[in-house]
Amino acid sequence: MSADPVSAFEVRACAWADAAAALRRVRHDVFVVEQRVPEMLEFDASDEACVHALASDTAEAPIGCARLLDDGHIGRVAVVRDWRRRGVGASLMACLIERARLRGDRGVVVNAQVAAMRFYERLGFTPTGATFDEAGIPHRVMTRAFR
Repeated sequence: MSADPVSAFEVRACAWADAAAALRRVRHDVFVVEQRVPEMLEFDASDEACVHALASDTAEAPIGCARLLDDGHIGRVAVVRDWRRRGVGASLMACLIERARLRGDRGVVVNAQVAAMRFYERLGFTPTGATFDEAGIPHRVMTRAFR
């Protein structure tokens, strides 16, 4: 949580059933509208089984989200444009990394957009494998093992 009231936000873990509208709103704005990912690719059956992290501003408007799959993959990390570079993404990741650690995962994995690799590197992720295309966007697998 930021000390600056203008940038104050909260991150909480949630289930799709409890926060689907807010999660959909962020992902639609970031992935479907901004990055032009086809909506049919953005939302899938995995959403209902995932642990989600949802960031909200002080007015409880959704500003960011991410999801953790059963296999330790963290994905669908999205922060609305006006809230980027304010710690929201790092807080979402910290929430889900801690959830993975608590449930006994050996580490976490992301399919990082190449443009966001430095963000994940700052969080302790290491790139592996070659660049690949996902929804028309270059990605690279990155891993972070737990000790």
